[in-house]
Order: sequence, then C-alpha cells, then structure tokens
Amino acid sequence: MAKLHFNYAAMNAGKSTTLLQASFNYHERGMETLAFTAEIDDRDEPGIIASRIGLRKDAILFSAETDLFQTVEEILASKPIACVFLDEAQFLAEAQVMQLAAIVDDLDIPVVCYGLRTDFRGRLFEGSARLLAIADELRELKTICRCGRKATMNLRIDEDGNAISSGEKIEIGGNERYIPLCRKHFYDAFEKGGSDLDK
Repeated sequence: MAKLHFNYAAMNAGKSTTLLQASFNYHERGMETLAFTAEIDDRDEPGIIASRIGLRKDAILFSAETDLFQTVEEILASKPIACVFLDEAQFLAEAQVMQLAAIVDDLDIPVVCYGLRTDFRGRLFEGSARLLAIADELRELKTICRCGRKATMNLRIDEDGNAISSGEKIEIGGNERYIPLCRKHFYDAFEKGGSDLDK
C-alpha cells in the first residue's frame, strides 16, 4: 500500500540530501520517480533540488497555483511512476497536501515529502501543519544545536548575527540567514528584545 510520508527537520539536517539518495535508490533499480521543489526557493538554479554536499536532481517547480494531482496524473499517462518526492514541503498550501494524499489514495503512488516543521518564530507552516495532521508516516531528521542537543528550531538572524523576531513568515536563505538551535537556545536568543515572537 502506498503511503504519504513527511520527513521534517530544522535547517541543515540534510533533508535534500536524503531525498536525493532515496530517489537514486529507485533509479538504481530501474524505477522512475518524480521530484517537485518550490518555485519560491531561489537559492539554487530553478528546477533543481541541490544538497549542500553537491548532489543535484532535476525537479518540477510548484507554486501555490500548481495542481500536484493533475500534474502527476498527466505524467503517469505517458510513463509509470514508482514514487513522488517533494522538497520544501513547508511551502505547500493545505489543498496541495490533500492533492498529495489523493496521489497516494487514488493513484496508489507513494509520496515522500521533506521540509521544515516551523518558521523562524516557532510557528507551524501551513503545509507542514497539514502534513503532520494527515501523513501516514512521520519522521524527524536530526541535526544538532551548537550545544550538542537536538536542534528543532530555526533562528533567523540579521547581518550582524542578531536574532530577528518579526518580519515576513517566508524569507528564503541558508546559513547566512538561519541557524538551527535547540528550543532553549532559540528562546534564549530573544531575552534581549524579541517581544514580537509570541504575538
């Protein structure tokens, strides 16, 4: 039976690397996969899932308007698909998560999503919240805080390395904008300021 999987983690936990390795495993056995990534994430070349260690794969870009079920169904008409992979799942709309569930339930194709659970204020992303609610399998990929504990939060910083507690929910960036931290060090970063964090 096909399942909807959600693999979530803080920044720099190797989500894209894990996705690329899993897709490679299918291809090594002669099976086709589809990969999606968010159009909004412009850190790398458009239409490419890239990992920090240099692995890369072509991907279909999705935006808020993309009907993921229809896209997969159209491609399925011309070739078999063994698995669908989706990177940057936090950027999905609730309706798109339900489209992924329909790919699993109606087309019997496994869907494996990778993304952040929470934003820079510790709030769930829309896509992540829906995946946490309905996915068949949940798995946390782990990375570590500077103290050695498991990092579960994403601290947004300014150019001087100071914590940012307000602003747009989505701001694309990598190591220069975000630091993975444990809960304690995340909240410690806002002791001086950060009054907007809990609004």
